[in-house]
Amino acid sequence: MTAKTSSGILYLLPTGLGDSALDSVLPAGSRAVAHRLTYFIAENPKSARAFLKLVEYPRPINTATISELNKDTPAATIPLLLAPLQAGIDVALVSEAGCPAVADPGALLVRAAHAAGIRVEPLIGPSSILLALMASGLNGQNFAFNGYLPIEKTRRAWHVRDLEQRSRQDDATQIFIETPYRNDAMLQAVLAECSPQTLLCIATDITQPGEQIMTRSIADWRRNIPELDKRPSVFLLYCPKGSRRAT
Repeated sequence: MTAKTSSGILYLLPTGLGDSALDSVLPAGSRAVAHRLTYFIAENPKSARAFLKLVEYPRPINTATISELNKDTPAATIPLLLAPLQAGIDVALVSEAGCPAVADPGALLVRAAHAAGIRVEPLIGPSSILLALMASGLNGQNFAFNGYLPIEKTRRAWHVRDLEQRSRQDDATQIFIETPYRNDAMLQAVLAECSPQTLLCIATDITQPGEQIMTRSIADWRRNIPELDKRPSVFLLYCPKGSRRAT
């Protein structure tokens, strides 16, 4: 379907990761779009206002209209969020961190925009998932992002084993994330359930001063377990095709 020329543009505007300086991760073109717009949709309006302050928004921040879209937003609210766009106003969707609509509830809005014939334009900015994959040395030709794994211990253990098996069968890097305060529990599950020769990359505090990205075998990680509590991290698991499971 061709986008309606009378509609506004839905910009997908990345934010920084953690405390990283925006001028090092967000191009001038993306910042210029943020400066120009007056309508924003965010998972958390407070975080969005903090982002606008960091990006040196040229008008009083309280003059910007910031609508909320999070995991609890009813689907019936989506048409209301599209209304400014359908009235010809450009709108930016911003995430809590990194790229909108990736591990983020904004995908529902983007899908609705496409269905309504509204132009969607992604802007350049940091993605912790792709940055971690780039730096991991694992298979970047075939990979899958699995989002958050289950919290419950037994289910989480099953999913970790399943990801290892899928990596082995498909020769694919399996990527997943966890809420920072549960990182240590996630790492313990991976170390307990995976084979010694399986490779694990842990990418922590990406783009921030304390950034650490390391790929080691499960056997090596078991000998030197890092402290990940409250540190944003991405986990990448890779078991080369043809290797055998052995614990």
